[in-house]
Amino acid sequence: MHQQVQTLRKRIAENISRRWFMRDCGVGLGAIAATDLLCESSASNQANAASLPAEPLAARAPHFPAKVKNVIYLFMAGAPSHLELFDNKPQLAKFDGTLPPAELLNGYRAAFINPNSKLLGPKFKFDRYGQCGAEISEILPHTASVADELTIVKSMKTDAFNHAPAQIMMNTGSQLFGKPSLGAWTLYGLGSESKDLPGFVVFSSGAKGPSGGNSNWGSGFLPTVYSGVQLRSVGDPVLYLSNPPGVDSRAQRDALDAIGNLNRQHLAETGDPEIATRINSFEMAFRMQTSAPELMDIRSETQATLDLYGVDPDKPSFGKNCLLARRLVERGVRFVQLFHEAWDQHGNLVGGLKKNCKDTDRACAALIEDLKQRGMLDETLVIWGGEFGRTPMVQGGGDDGRDHHPNAFTMWMAGGGMKAGTTFGQSDEFGFNVTEDEVHVRDLHATILHQLGFDHRRLNFKFQGLDQRLTGVEPARVVGEILA
Repeated sequence: MHQQVQTLRKRIAENISRRWFMRDCGVGLGAIAATDLLCESSASNQANAASLPAEPLAARAPHFPAKVKNVIYLFMAGAPSHLELFDNKPQLAKFDGTLPPAELLNGYRAAFINPNSKLLGPKFKFDRYGQCGAEISEILPHTASVADELTIVKSMKTDAFNHAPAQIMMNTGSQLFGKPSLGAWTLYGLGSESKDLPGFVVFSSGAKGPSGGNSNWGSGFLPTVYSGVQLRSVGDPVLYLSNPPGVDSRAQRDALDAIGNLNRQHLAETGDPEIATRINSFEMAFRMQTSAPELMDIRSETQATLDLYGVDPDKPSFGKNCLLARRLVERGVRFVQLFHEAWDQHGNLVGGLKKNCKDTDRACAALIEDLKQRGMLDETLVIWGGEFGRTPMVQGGGDDGRDHHPNAFTMWMAGGGMKAGTTFGQSDEFGFNVTEDEVHVRDLHATILHQLGFDHRRLNFKFQGLDQRLTGVEPARVVGEILA
């Protein structure tokens, strides 16, 4: 009997190898692991869904009383040259055509220029404007006219020196794709006061869309109900918004009710927040069939207002988008972002900047004037700027272009509890490095959230086991010196 048992054990050992075990039993083990992971995923979805409000876009209170109710972000994609627009550098003009000091370029990384690139003096004259005496370029006469409303920051700094990563960083706090945008965080924290329009709206003008694509206004790991909705300024604001022939509002309402009931049942079973997003999207689209055409009909504005912005109601333009931005915040939309991708002047610096300023300057100033005369500027924060600045060195061998530059650039803000008529921060004599009061992109984000009523360290969302936030884990400060 003992011998028989030994023989049986020997045969089993000969026939059952590690390779056999992994091949034939691995499917079973994999299925067990997959089941466990799916259960964890379902539990995570249900936990996230439980943490979200029943109405994800309903208006909510911030951490503390806010100075700002709405944000309009004028994003000058492509990166305007601070040296031609806001940061006057007489010394750069003095050393035009000479090589920069060697120590200035020690360890410096640039996108395209070579070490032998010479300094390029500013191409336009500057003057002082308003009671505050802000220095502004001659090609921004309308912006100069509202100088006393501006908070100009000349000491901005970022980590990225190519367009897509830098745009993503300026809008999400990270160079990596997949993070929520500033607008999405704002909507997640505050909700929206508009029932019939999206809480976060995006327009795009210029030669093309932004290099960073729709990640600039995406929701990342937040539920997609908080992502930006891109509207067109001509035709239907959203494609397929109008009903096809033969479908009236009653038939559409019946269909939405049936689909909504099925989605709510599925949501109760799975807890997936994306199902709540789908329900909200269908209902919002239905309401926008009435609200969106009324929004887009700017002929209802006075001729004086149309003239202020310099717009033709029948033609798309950055100016028209600015006017629509005012109409949106007037209707309770929380965050509006206008992308104007046109500022990448590697060549044709003078001609390109003249055209860009002609296309945008009047409307930017008009937006501030319009908001102020309607009593809306105090509670609306207007932001202007691009993803980085431009080099004080010329790109290539000519004298008509500047390369990307992350070490120092300029942005401005207006309204929303900012200290009006203020110029903050300094760069060196060539506009190359920040020398005083550096404001990193993270500091800018922390300051904007503060004006919206949030401690940037407490506005978070659990993802991949971490309490994620807009400003990340690196140090960030609220720039109190520019707040009223």
